[in-house]
Amino acid sequence: MLLEPGRVCIKKFGRDAGSRAVVMEVGKDGFVKILTAVRSNKERRCNPSHLEFLDEVVDIKSREAINKTLGVKEQKAHAQPKAKK
Repeated sequence: MLLEPGRVCIKKFGRDAGSRAVVMEVGKDGFVKILTAVRSNKERRCNPSHLEFLDEVVDIKSREAINKTLGVKEQKAHAQPKAKK
């Protein structure tokens, strides 16, 4: 089944065109929620016809595995701003 959570694909159209994506959720309306390498901080709703599915599947519960698949480097925690005197 191509439309399954964890399926790796390539976005064909839109701002993220050409970037790798991971299907996070399949909706009842036929659309899917994806994470892309370009905008990996938020899930986006996408038409499945705008995706080219690959034979790769990743565990969606592991953020580390998703980031590795997308080629996204881990973001370091933001440093606390120094208190003003």
